[in-house]
Amino acid sequence: MRNGSITAVLAAIFVCAWGGNQFTPLLVMYRDAGYSALTVNALLGAYVVGLVPGLLLAGTSAGRFGRRPVALAGVLASLIASLLLAAGTFGVGWIAAGRLVTGFGVAVAMAVGTTWATELCFRSGADPGTGARWAALCLTAGFALGAAVAGGLAQWGPAPMVTPYLVHALLTLAILPFLFRAPETRPLGSPTCGQFGGLRHPRFRRVIMPMAPWIFGSAAVAYAIMPQLVGDRVGRWSLLYSTALTVGTLVAGTLVQPLAKRLDRTSSARAVLVSMMLMPLGLLVSMFAAIVRSPALALVAAIALGCAYGIALVSGLLELQRLAAPHELAALTGAYYALAYLGFLLPSLLSLLNSVAGYPVLLGGLVLVALSGTAMILCHSRTHLPARVAADVTDKELAPAG
Repeated sequence: MRNGSITAVLAAIFVCAWGGNQFTPLLVMYRDAGYSALTVNALLGAYVVGLVPGLLLAGTSAGRFGRRPVALAGVLASLIASLLLAAGTFGVGWIAAGRLVTGFGVAVAMAVGTTWATELCFRSGADPGTGARWAALCLTAGFALGAAVAGGLAQWGPAPMVTPYLVHALLTLAILPFLFRAPETRPLGSPTCGQFGGLRHPRFRRVIMPMAPWIFGSAAVAYAIMPQLVGDRVGRWSLLYSTALTVGTLVAGTLVQPLAKRLDRTSSARAVLVSMMLMPLGLLVSMFAAIVRSPALALVAAIALGCAYGIALVSGLLELQRLAAPHELAALTGAYYALAYLGFLLPSLLSLLNSVAGYPVLLGGLVLVALSGTAMILCHSRTHLPARVAADVTDKELAPAG
Protein backbone atom coordinates (compact mmCIF):
# COMPACT_ATOMS: atom_id res chain seq x y z
CA MET A 1 0.00 0.00 0.00
CA ARG A 2 1.44 3.33 -1.04
CA ASN A 3 2.06 5.78 1.76
CA GLY A 4 0.61 8.51 -0.45
CA SER A 5 -2.84 6.91 -0.16
CA ILE A 6 -2.73 7.00 3.61
CA THR A 7 -1.43 10.58 3.53
CA ALA A 8 -4.34 11.68 1.31
CA VAL A 9 -6.90 10.24 3.72
CA LEU A 10 -5.15 11.77 6.73
CA ALA A 11 -5.03 15.11 4.89
CA ALA A 12 -8.80 14.88 4.36
CA ILE A 13 -9.28 14.35 8.10
CA PHE A 14 -6.96 17.29 8.81
CA VAL A 15 -8.72 19.71 6.46
CA CYS A 16 -12.22 18.82 7.69
CA ALA A 17 -11.08 19.25 11.29
CA TRP A 18 -9.58 22.64 10.33
CA GLY A 19 -12.99 23.66 9.00
CA GLY A 20 -14.73 22.37 12.10
CA ASN A 21 -12.75 24.47 14.56
CA GLN A 22 -11.98 27.66 12.64
CA PHE A 23 -15.19 29.19 14.01
CA THR A 24 -14.37 28.64 17.69
CA PRO A 25 -11.79 31.40 18.34
CA LEU A 26 -14.02 33.83 16.42
CA LEU A 27 -16.79 33.59 19.03
CA VAL A 28 -15.40 36.75 20.65
CA MET A 29 -15.48 38.54 17.28
CA TYR A 30 -19.16 37.70 16.79
CA ARG A 31 -19.91 38.83 20.35
CA ASP A 32 -18.20 42.15 19.63
CA ALA A 33 -20.26 42.42 16.43
CA GLY A 34 -23.43 42.50 18.53
CA TYR A 35 -24.55 38.87 18.81
CA SER A 36 -25.72 37.80 22.28
CA ALA A 37 -23.87 35.14 24.30
CA LEU A 38 -26.80 32.76 23.83
CA THR A 39 -26.81 33.29 20.05
CA VAL A 40 -23.06 32.73 19.79
CA ASN A 41 -23.21 29.57 21.89
CA ALA A 42 -26.20 28.37 19.86
CA LEU A 43 -24.17 28.84 16.66
CA LEU A 44 -21.37 26.81 18.24
CA GLY A 45 -23.87 24.09 19.18
CA ALA A 46 -25.57 24.15 15.74
CA TYR A 47 -22.50 22.35 14.49
CA VAL A 48 -23.43 19.41 16.74
CA VAL A 49 -26.96 19.34 15.32
CA GLY A 50 -25.45 18.63 11.90
CA LEU A 51 -22.65 16.49 13.21
CA VAL A 52 -24.42 13.83 15.31
CA PRO A 53 -26.83 12.63 12.58
CA GLY A 54 -23.96 12.92 10.11
CA LEU A 55 -21.80 10.62 12.23
CA LEU A 56 -24.48 7.95 12.38
CA LEU A 57 -25.35 8.21 8.67
CA ALA A 58 -21.74 8.43 7.48
CA GLY A 59 -20.71 5.23 9.21
CA THR A 60 -23.57 3.16 7.80
CA SER A 61 -23.28 4.78 4.34
CA ALA A 62 -19.57 3.95 4.21
CA GLY A 63 -20.44 0.33 4.97
CA ARG A 64 -22.91 0.25 2.10
CA PHE A 65 -21.30 2.43 -0.60
CA GLY A 66 -17.62 2.37 0.37
CA ARG A 67 -15.20 4.68 2.14
CA ARG A 68 -14.09 6.85 -0.78
CA PRO A 69 -17.44 8.28 -2.03
CA VAL A 70 -18.61 9.12 1.48
CA ALA A 71 -15.27 10.71 2.40
CA LEU A 72 -15.37 12.81 -0.78
CA ALA A 73 -18.88 13.97 0.15
CA GLY A 74 -17.57 15.02 3.56
CA VAL A 75 -14.69 17.07 2.14
CA LEU A 76 -17.05 18.76 -0.34
CA ALA A 77 -19.41 19.55 2.55
CA SER A 78 -16.52 21.15 4.44
CA LEU A 79 -15.77 23.32 1.39
CA ILE A 80 -19.41 24.41 0.99
CA ALA A 81 -19.66 25.12 4.73
CA SER A 82 -16.77 27.60 4.60
CA LEU A 83 -18.41 29.43 1.69
CA LEU A 84 -21.66 29.66 3.67
CA LEU A 85 -19.80 30.99 6.71
CA ALA A 86 -18.05 33.56 4.54
CA ALA A 87 -21.53 34.73 3.47
CA GLY A 88 -22.35 35.29 7.14
CA THR A 89 -21.93 39.03 6.66
CA PHE A 90 -25.42 38.93 5.06
CA GLY A 91 -27.08 37.54 8.18
CA VAL A 92 -26.95 35.02 11.00
CA GLY A 93 -28.91 32.45 8.96
CA TRP A 94 -25.91 31.95 6.66
CA ILE A 95 -23.69 31.29 9.68
CA ALA A 96 -26.16 28.79 11.14
CA ALA A 97 -26.38 26.97 7.78
CA GLY A 98 -22.59 26.92 7.52
CA ARG A 99 -22.23 25.49 10.99
CA LEU A 100 -24.75 22.71 10.24
CA VAL A 101 -22.96 21.71 7.03
CA THR A 102 -19.60 21.95 8.81
CA GLY A 103 -20.88 19.37 11.27
CA PHE A 104 -21.54 16.90 8.47
CA GLY A 105 -18.06 17.37 7.00
CA VAL A 106 -16.36 16.79 10.34
CA ALA A 107 -18.64 13.79 10.96
CA VAL A 108 -17.40 12.11 7.80
CA ALA A 109 -13.77 12.94 8.58
CA MET A 110 -14.01 11.36 12.01
CA ALA A 111 -16.17 8.30 11.29
CA VAL A 112 -15.18 7.36 7.74
CA GLY A 113 -11.75 8.95 7.55
CA THR A 114 -10.60 7.26 10.75
CA THR A 115 -11.88 3.88 9.53
CA TRP A 116 -10.38 4.31 6.06
CA ALA A 117 -6.98 5.30 7.48
CA THR A 118 -7.10 2.36 9.91
CA GLU A 119 -7.81 -0.11 7.11
CA LEU A 120 -5.14 1.35 4.83
CA CYS A 121 -2.55 1.15 7.62
CA PHE A 122 -3.54 -2.45 8.36
CA ARG A 123 -3.10 -3.36 4.70
CA SER A 124 0.33 -1.73 4.68
CA GLY A 125 1.44 -3.96 7.57
CA ALA A 126 1.48 -1.30 10.29
CA ASP A 127 0.93 -2.21 13.94
CA PRO A 128 -2.67 -2.47 15.16
CA GLY A 129 -3.95 0.89 16.32
CA THR A 130 -1.54 2.89 14.14
CA GLY A 131 -4.26 4.17 11.83
CA ALA A 132 -6.48 5.26 14.72
CA ARG A 133 -3.57 7.10 16.40
CA TRP A 134 -2.59 8.88 13.19
CA ALA A 135 -6.21 9.82 12.51
CA ALA A 136 -6.62 11.20 16.04
CA LEU A 137 -3.37 13.15 15.65
CA CYS A 138 -4.45 14.69 12.31
CA LEU A 139 -7.88 15.46 13.73
CA THR A 140 -6.41 17.32 16.71
CA ALA A 141 -3.75 19.05 14.58
CA GLY A 142 -6.46 20.22 12.18
CA PHE A 143 -8.55 21.55 15.05
CA ALA A 144 -5.51 23.40 16.43
CA LEU A 145 -4.15 24.86 13.19
CA GLY A 146 -7.61 25.84 11.93
CA ALA A 147 -8.21 27.79 15.13
CA ALA A 148 -4.74 29.37 15.08
CA VAL A 149 -4.93 30.54 11.45
CA ALA A 150 -8.53 31.75 11.71
CA GLY A 151 -7.83 33.64 14.93
CA GLY A 152 -4.69 35.24 13.51
CA LEU A 153 -6.42 36.30 10.29
CA ALA A 154 -9.39 37.69 12.22
CA GLN A 155 -7.08 39.66 14.52
CA TRP A 156 -4.75 41.12 11.89
CA GLY A 157 -6.05 40.25 8.42
CA PRO A 158 -8.52 42.00 6.12
CA ALA A 159 -12.25 41.21 6.17
CA PRO A 160 -12.07 39.16 9.42
CA MET A 161 -15.54 37.60 8.92
CA VAL A 162 -14.65 36.35 5.43
CA THR A 163 -10.89 35.76 4.98
CA PRO A 164 -10.45 32.84 7.44
CA TYR A 165 -13.16 30.84 5.69
CA LEU A 166 -11.82 31.50 2.20
CA VAL A 167 -8.37 30.28 3.21
CA HIS A 168 -9.91 27.00 4.36
CA ALA A 169 -11.94 26.70 1.15
CA LEU A 170 -8.75 26.99 -0.94
CA LEU A 171 -6.98 24.39 1.21
CA THR A 172 -9.90 21.99 0.80
CA LEU A 173 -9.83 22.40 -2.99
CA ALA A 174 -6.13 21.47 -2.95
CA ILE A 175 -6.81 18.21 -1.06
CA LEU A 176 -9.68 16.88 -3.20
CA PRO A 177 -7.72 15.60 -6.26
CA PHE A 178 -5.46 13.42 -4.09
CA LEU A 179 -8.43 11.80 -2.36
CA PHE A 180 -9.77 10.48 -5.67
CA ARG A 181 -6.61 8.36 -6.02
CA ALA A 182 -6.85 6.64 -2.62
CA PRO A 183 -7.98 2.99 -2.95
CA GLU A 184 -11.27 1.67 -1.64
CA THR A 185 -10.94 -0.63 1.41
CA ARG A 186 -14.50 -1.85 1.95
CA PRO A 187 -14.48 -5.56 1.03
CA LEU A 188 -16.92 -6.57 -1.70
CA GLY A 189 -19.90 -8.40 -0.28
CA SER A 190 -19.16 -7.30 3.30
CA PRO A 191 -22.22 -7.32 5.57
CA THR A 192 -24.15 -4.09 6.05
CA CYS A 193 -26.61 -5.23 8.71
CA GLY A 194 -26.20 -5.17 12.45
CA GLN A 195 -23.42 -2.59 12.26
CA PHE A 196 -24.25 -1.15 15.69
CA GLY A 197 -24.18 -4.45 17.55
CA GLY A 198 -21.14 -3.33 19.54
CA LEU A 199 -23.25 -0.61 21.21
CA ARG A 200 -24.89 -3.34 23.29
CA HIS A 201 -21.55 -4.62 24.56
CA PRO A 202 -21.30 -4.03 28.35
CA ARG A 203 -17.81 -2.57 28.00
CA PHE A 204 -19.04 0.04 25.53
CA ARG A 205 -21.83 1.06 27.90
CA ARG A 206 -19.75 1.02 31.12
CA VAL A 207 -16.30 2.17 29.98
CA ILE A 208 -16.56 4.06 26.69
CA MET A 209 -19.96 5.72 27.11
CA PRO A 210 -19.28 7.43 30.49
CA MET A 211 -16.06 8.91 29.10
CA ALA A 212 -17.01 9.84 25.51
CA PRO A 213 -19.00 13.08 26.11
CA TRP A 214 -16.10 14.48 28.11
CA ILE A 215 -13.77 14.33 25.08
CA PHE A 216 -15.22 17.46 23.53
CA GLY A 217 -16.92 18.54 26.74
CA SER A 218 -13.47 19.29 28.15
CA ALA A 219 -12.51 21.20 25.00
CA ALA A 220 -15.77 23.18 25.09
CA VAL A 221 -15.10 24.30 28.66
CA ALA A 222 -11.52 25.27 27.81
CA TYR A 223 -12.03 27.33 24.69
CA ALA A 224 -15.72 28.20 24.49
CA ILE A 225 -16.61 28.95 28.11
CA MET A 226 -13.40 30.29 29.66
CA PRO A 227 -12.83 33.14 27.13
CA GLN A 228 -16.30 34.45 27.94
CA LEU A 229 -15.52 34.48 31.66
CA VAL A 230 -12.07 36.07 31.65
CA GLY A 231 -11.68 37.58 28.17
CA ASP A 232 -12.52 41.12 29.31
CA ARG A 233 -9.43 41.05 31.54
CA VAL A 234 -7.13 41.15 28.49
CA GLY A 235 -8.73 44.21 26.86
CA ARG A 236 -8.38 44.57 23.11
CA TRP A 237 -6.45 41.29 22.92
CA SER A 238 -9.56 39.22 23.73
CA LEU A 239 -9.70 37.62 20.27
CA LEU A 240 -6.02 36.70 20.38
CA TYR A 241 -6.43 35.36 23.92
CA SER A 242 -9.40 33.24 22.84
CA THR A 243 -7.26 31.84 20.02
CA ALA A 244 -4.44 31.11 22.49
CA LEU A 245 -6.81 29.14 24.74
CA THR A 246 -8.08 27.13 21.77
CA VAL A 247 -4.63 26.39 20.39
CA GLY A 248 -3.16 25.72 23.85
CA THR A 249 -5.88 23.16 24.58
CA LEU A 250 -5.37 21.36 21.29
CA VAL A 251 -1.56 21.49 21.26
CA ALA A 252 -1.59 19.91 24.73
CA GLY A 253 -4.05 17.32 23.39
CA THR A 254 -1.76 16.60 20.44
CA LEU A 255 1.47 16.31 22.43
CA VAL A 256 -0.05 13.95 25.00
CA GLN A 257 -1.48 11.46 22.50
CA PRO A 258 1.65 9.25 22.30
CA LEU A 259 1.30 8.82 26.07
CA ALA A 260 -2.20 7.41 25.56
CA LYS A 261 -0.79 4.53 23.53
CA ARG A 262 1.80 3.75 26.22
CA LEU A 263 -0.89 3.84 28.91
CA ASP A 264 -3.27 1.62 26.96
CA ARG A 265 -3.72 -1.94 28.21
CA THR A 266 -5.83 -4.68 26.66
CA SER A 267 -6.56 -6.06 30.14
CA SER A 268 -7.86 -2.83 31.69
CA ALA A 269 -9.15 0.66 30.93
CA ARG A 270 -6.04 2.28 32.40
CA ALA A 271 -5.63 4.96 29.72
CA VAL A 272 -9.34 5.87 29.86
CA LEU A 273 -9.08 6.15 33.65
CA VAL A 274 -6.07 8.46 33.44
CA SER A 275 -7.99 10.79 31.14
CA MET A 276 -10.97 10.77 33.48
CA MET A 277 -8.75 11.57 36.46
CA LEU A 278 -7.33 14.58 34.63
CA MET A 279 -10.82 15.74 33.65
CA PRO A 280 -12.14 16.80 37.10
CA LEU A 281 -8.73 18.32 37.89
CA GLY A 282 -8.96 20.58 34.85
CA LEU A 283 -12.58 21.44 35.64
CA LEU A 284 -11.60 22.32 39.20
CA VAL A 285 -8.93 24.73 37.96
CA SER A 286 -11.55 26.17 35.57
CA MET A 287 -13.87 26.76 38.52
CA PHE A 288 -11.18 28.68 40.43
CA ALA A 289 -10.31 30.65 37.27
CA ALA A 290 -13.99 31.64 37.01
CA ILE A 291 -14.05 32.71 40.65
CA VAL A 292 -10.95 34.94 40.50
CA ARG A 293 -11.40 35.72 36.76
CA SER A 294 -7.75 35.03 36.02
CA PRO A 295 -6.64 34.67 32.36
CA ALA A 296 -3.45 32.89 33.49
CA LEU A 297 -5.35 30.34 35.55
CA ALA A 298 -7.78 29.81 32.67
CA LEU A 299 -4.81 28.97 30.43
CA VAL A 300 -3.57 26.40 32.99
CA ALA A 301 -7.07 24.88 33.04
CA ALA A 302 -7.11 24.75 29.23
CA ILE A 303 -3.82 22.84 29.13
CA ALA A 304 -5.02 20.35 31.78
CA LEU A 305 -8.30 19.83 29.92
CA GLY A 306 -6.38 19.49 26.65
CA CYS A 307 -4.30 16.67 28.13
CA ALA A 308 -7.48 14.95 29.31
CA TYR A 309 -9.00 15.40 25.84
CA GLY A 310 -5.98 13.94 24.02
CA ILE A 311 -5.70 10.82 26.16
CA ALA A 312 -9.47 10.25 26.15
CA LEU A 313 -9.73 10.56 22.36
CA VAL A 314 -7.03 7.99 21.60
CA SER A 315 -7.78 5.56 24.43
CA GLY A 316 -11.47 5.46 23.51
CA LEU A 317 -10.64 4.67 19.88
CA LEU A 318 -8.30 1.86 20.93
CA GLU A 319 -10.97 0.40 23.22
CA LEU A 320 -13.49 0.65 20.39
CA GLN A 321 -11.26 -1.15 17.89
CA ARG A 322 -10.99 -4.10 20.23
CA LEU A 323 -14.78 -4.28 20.50
CA ALA A 324 -15.78 -3.78 16.87
CA ALA A 325 -16.04 -6.45 14.20
CA PRO A 326 -14.47 -5.30 10.89
CA HIS A 327 -17.84 -4.54 9.26
CA GLU A 328 -18.92 -2.55 12.35
CA LEU A 329 -15.87 -0.31 12.64
CA ALA A 330 -17.10 2.68 10.60
CA ALA A 331 -20.56 2.71 12.17
CA LEU A 332 -19.28 2.29 15.74
CA THR A 333 -16.63 4.95 15.21
CA GLY A 334 -19.44 7.28 14.13
CA ALA A 335 -21.49 6.40 17.22
CA TYR A 336 -18.44 6.97 19.44
CA TYR A 337 -17.82 10.43 18.03
CA ALA A 338 -21.53 11.25 18.22
CA LEU A 339 -21.38 10.61 21.96
CA ALA A 340 -18.14 12.59 22.19
CA TYR A 341 -19.65 15.61 20.50
CA LEU A 342 -22.59 15.77 22.89
CA GLY A 343 -20.07 17.51 25.13
CA PHE A 344 -19.99 20.43 22.72
CA LEU A 345 -23.51 21.30 23.84
CA LEU A 346 -22.13 22.22 27.27
CA PRO A 347 -21.65 25.95 26.50
CA SER A 348 -25.31 26.30 25.43
CA LEU A 349 -26.50 24.33 28.45
CA LEU A 350 -24.42 26.38 30.89
CA SER A 351 -25.58 29.62 29.27
CA LEU A 352 -29.17 28.61 29.95
CA LEU A 353 -28.40 27.56 33.54
CA ASN A 354 -26.34 30.67 34.26
CA SER A 355 -29.50 32.53 35.31
CA VAL A 356 -30.06 29.91 38.03
CA ALA A 357 -26.47 29.52 39.27
CA GLY A 358 -23.22 31.26 38.40
CA TYR A 359 -20.49 29.67 36.31
CA PRO A 360 -18.28 28.77 39.32
CA VAL A 361 -21.15 26.72 40.79
CA LEU A 362 -21.95 25.12 37.43
CA LEU A 363 -18.30 24.19 36.85
CA GLY A 364 -18.17 22.73 40.36
CA GLY A 365 -21.19 20.62 39.45
CA LEU A 366 -19.35 19.36 36.36
CA VAL A 367 -16.49 18.24 38.61
CA LEU A 368 -18.91 16.00 40.53
CA VAL A 369 -20.43 14.61 37.33
CA ALA A 370 -16.97 13.80 35.95
CA LEU A 371 -15.99 12.07 39.20
CA SER A 372 -19.10 9.89 39.08
CA GLY A 373 -18.17 8.79 35.55
CA THR A 374 -14.62 8.04 36.69
CA ALA A 375 -15.98 5.86 39.50
CA MET A 376 -18.11 3.85 37.06
CA ILE A 377 -15.18 3.24 34.72
CA LEU A 378 -12.97 2.23 37.65
CA CYS A 379 -15.53 -0.39 38.73
CA HIS A 380 -15.60 -1.94 35.24
CA SER A 381 -12.02 -1.34 34.13
CA ARG A 382 -11.09 -5.06 34.03
CA THR A 383 -14.51 -6.55 33.31
CA HIS A 384 -16.45 -7.39 30.14
CA LEU A 385 -13.30 -7.63 28.01
CA PRO A 386 -13.95 -8.63 24.36
CA ALA A 387 -13.78 -12.41 23.95
CA ARG A 388 -10.55 -12.46 21.94
CA VAL A 389 -8.87 -10.04 24.39
CA ALA A 390 -10.04 -12.02 27.41
CA ALA A 391 -8.64 -15.20 25.85
CA ASP A 392 -5.24 -13.55 25.31
CA VAL A 393 -5.18 -12.27 28.89
CA THR A 394 -6.09 -15.72 30.24
CA ASP A 395 -3.36 -17.38 28.14
CA LYS A 396 -0.76 -14.95 29.49
CA GLU A 397 -1.89 -15.56 33.06
CA LEU A 398 -1.69 -19.34 32.60
CA ALA A 399 1.67 -19.29 30.82
CA PRO A 400 4.55 -20.65 32.94
CA ALA A 401 6.95 -18.07 34.30
CA GLY A 402 10.44 -17.79 32.83
